[in-house]
Amino acid sequence: MAERYFSVAEAEALIPQLTGVMKRVMAANAEASQTRERLQAEQQRIALAGGGVIDQRAWRAGLERIERLTAEVQQGLGAIVELGGAPKDLSLGLVDFLHLRDGREVNLCWKYGERAIRHWHGLDEGYAGRKPL
Repeated sequence: MAERYFSVAEAEALIPQLTGVMKRVMAANAEASQTRERLQAEQQRIALAGGGVIDQRAWRAGLERIERLTAEVQQGLGAIVELGGAPKDLSLGLVDFLHLRDGREVNLCWKYGERAIRHWHGLDEGYAGRKPL
């Protein structure tokens, strides 16, 4: 989708869709991270023990789960991009929308759970630089 400028109202109109998509993306991302950490911990445990037997079926199931969850995350991020948003942080659920403010390009900043667009930041500032509209 070509870049465009969003008004506050246009970005807010997308919040119901964004909320559903971001909820799924955040959950899949968190679960994939937990599964990855569990597999890494098991790998480290075996290495520290000087070797050992691994449950190959469980290991494969974990890897397949990570692949499915990663695909779900990618699909959700693609849906957000199709809407015109720019996903920024999956742990916080951040999405930015390009906006013109006083003739300057900035981002309208939405965070998962917010019911309205209430913040903006410069293109080089990010979430830490959020300012109220």
